[in-house]
Amino acid sequence: MQSKATSSREDIFQNLPIPSALTKMVLPAVASQLIVLIYNMADTFFVGQTNNSYMVAGTSLILPVFNITLCLAGLAGIGGGSLISRLLGQAETEEARRVSAFSLYLGLAIAALFAVGVAVFMEPVLSLLGAGENTYAYARQYALCVIVAGGIPTVLSNVLSNLIRSIGLSHQASAGIILGGVLNIALDPLFMFVLLPNGQQVLGAGLATCLSNCVAFLYFAGVLLRMGRGAVITFSPAVGFPRWQSIVSVFGVGVPSAITSFLFDLDYVFIDKLMVGYSDLALAAVGIVLKVERFPLNVGIGICQGMMPLVAYNYTARNRQRMEDTVRLARRTGLLVAAVSILLYELFAVQFAHLFIADAQTVELASQFLRIRVLATPLMFTSFFTVYLFQAFGQGRIALFLGVTRWLVLNIPMLFLLNALVGMFGLVWAQAVADSLTVLLSLYVYRRFRRSARYVRQLA
Repeated sequence: MQSKATSSREDIFQNLPIPSALTKMVLPAVASQLIVLIYNMADTFFVGQTNNSYMVAGTSLILPVFNITLCLAGLAGIGGGSLISRLLGQAETEEARRVSAFSLYLGLAIAALFAVGVAVFMEPVLSLLGAGENTYAYARQYALCVIVAGGIPTVLSNVLSNLIRSIGLSHQASAGIILGGVLNIALDPLFMFVLLPNGQQVLGAGLATCLSNCVAFLYFAGVLLRMGRGAVITFSPAVGFPRWQSIVSVFGVGVPSAITSFLFDLDYVFIDKLMVGYSDLALAAVGIVLKVERFPLNVGIGICQGMMPLVAYNYTARNRQRMEDTVRLARRTGLLVAAVSILLYELFAVQFAHLFIADAQTVELASQFLRIRVLATPLMFTSFFTVYLFQAFGQGRIALFLGVTRWLVLNIPMLFLLNALVGMFGLVWAQAVADSLTVLLSLYVYRRFRRSARYVRQLA
């Protein structure tokens, strides 16, 4: 089994034509990103069918905390996965195995500490999130299921997905995430409206999410068992501890990834907080737009995820031509998706808004917001893409600089600035204005890095 996996990895990383290799890596990653997007909306959608605003509010309060668990998964998964691909490019298979085991146990430790921390400090956490007398019980039920009980399988599933993709097995990496997402969508109505009594719908949604993530983790465990004892990705502590340099590299890429993901979610929080000052209708409209715009963004993230192992491997294998051809094709594909999304959203903005709400005023405002926000799609993709490139190169500090600058220096301050100068529509234009500056900075930093002695020496 292991020799077959090794042969498949070498085909994708070294031998297959770049369009074929990129297709094999990108399509499963894109599919899993779209399923994740849909299933992240599933709990809110089904809870909304109860017409109980307190239940909806209770589950919504926990979503930012749940997103933190995904950021923590990125710390171990993206940090470890990027390094594993680079080590394989240097033919350091045994060190790659040690890094995989370290990353898995790091993910387990982080998830366990976070779950215990939420359980112990549940009351102050929920109070900080704004849970009140009518929403506290629902928020607590949901948190106990998806974070306290489900935190470990959620984190480990995402870590394993990144690590398995790092060795070229993108199909298997994405299949587990897709399995968990589809199962969650199917189990939500079963638990909420069939198995549990009326009034326990939030508990049902939480149990469905927890169970689906447990099944996804079991799927990935089965993949590792089928790969055999000599597989690059392993749980076995017998492989030993990685070099100190490798540990630093895992954190060097993983921590920036986690921080950037957290700041991305924080930006959405600020948009909601500022928009609610205008009207509930405006808040509903921008909420719809922030959901609709995620479809091309998640496709772009899937392209970046599929591209990263190919770039990382060929970077350290010193195959400059193959690496740069991969970067060019992935970038063009992402920009093409962004262009198509602009065309579709400009033409059918009203129809997309109608998918989420029937109120004519909200639909009209949402369609106006969407036609503006979608203009930032190619800029947002380019920003994500550049950060993923630096993660592939193992340049965590540069990735962190670009991520922090984008959100804390440009995007979030631009929200407040344009809100003060222009008002409600200033909040909608902020993304395009800020990311125009972000792209200029990203391209400047990337070009400087390509001319650096380190880059030239690595690919000489």
